[in-house]
Amino acid sequence: MAESPVTVYQGGGTLAQAVLGSAPEGMLIAPAWKRVLAFLLDIVLISIVLTFFTNGQLTLNLLNFSMIMDGARYAMAFFLNWFVFVTAVYLYFKYTGQSMGRSLAQRGFRIAIVHDNGTLLESHHWGPRAIAKMIYLLPVIGPLFFGLRDAFDARSSDKEYRTHIDKKHHTVAAVDWSLPAETRLGLR
Repeated sequence: MAESPVTVYQGGGTLAQAVLGSAPEGMLIAPAWKRVLAFLLDIVLISIVLTFFTNGQLTLNLLNFSMIMDGARYAMAFFLNWFVFVTAVYLYFKYTGQSMGRSLAQRGFRIAIVHDNGTLLESHHWGPRAIAKMIYLLPVIGPLFFGLRDAFDARSSDKEYRTHIDKKHHTVAAVDWSLPAETRLGLR
């Protein structure tokens, strides 16, 4: 009889355990599409709040590059808008991470950002992670180069299903209900 063309993976544990040697038993890796949607939803949420507080001016002027050519006053306003936006994004990701262990959209999608071994991140890790996310905000190349690169890395077993930010900070995006009980209790 001919051998079957289908091979069955006999390894024990989950995909997270197969890819990350230090992953706890039962931990699942969050799908890349959920991570992308969570980030986009967080940016939309921040933009809505900034639009409300600035009467729509900040979000209208973020991509109005003609302001740079219209004189020093308009150029300064353009860069001030970007400074406010980037600062708001940084503060949002830093302080939602410190208080809840994830952003609001990640909470809605049941994603938890944890260390490779399934433990929660300490408060001092959230600031550098928030700064690293600023690369996605660069006009045009942020989403088209860095965003797509990390979205593909989060889908690749060769890259351990982690983005460049995850690798740099030794973290993984896990499905929150698959984490050990002591870790789940620390999430809000």
